[in-house]
Amino acid sequence: MEFIWTTDLSSNNYKDAVKIRNKVFVEEQLVPPELEIDDLEDQTQHVIGYLENKAVSTARIYKKNTSTFKIQRVAVLMDFRKMNLGHELMLEIERFARTKKFNTLMLDAQDHALTFYEKLGYQVEGEGFMDAGIPHHLMSKKLD
Repeated sequence: MEFIWTTDLSSNNYKDAVKIRNKVFVEEQLVPPELEIDDLEDQTQHVIGYLENKAVSTARIYKKNTSTFKIQRVAVLMDFRKMNLGHELMLEIERFARTKKFNTLMLDAQDHALTFYEKLGYQVEGEGFMDAGIPHHLMSKKLD
């Protein structure tokens, strides 16, 4: 798997990320399109995972404070799930965060994915909440 990072919203890589997000969140999970693309797009780093030159996974991160990145929009295309690609994507994000000297990662996990993130060392913080009609929990992980 090859990962490409971008902040260029006119790049083909970013367009690949949006296609994946639309497929996963808008088409599969019925998130309203106007909620999927928001005002943080130009303030985030976007990562896209390519398998044999096909864009199959994506996420974005933004700087919450001087030591914390917030991870959002984690998505893997349906045909490529259960292949450990989500795990690889999250490890790439951790690698990137370490190179930038960040020591904490946070994310709002959909409840169906809590176990996935727990296996990666993330811990639930606080009560659950709804986002776009989907139950979520805040999770965080301290990096070594």
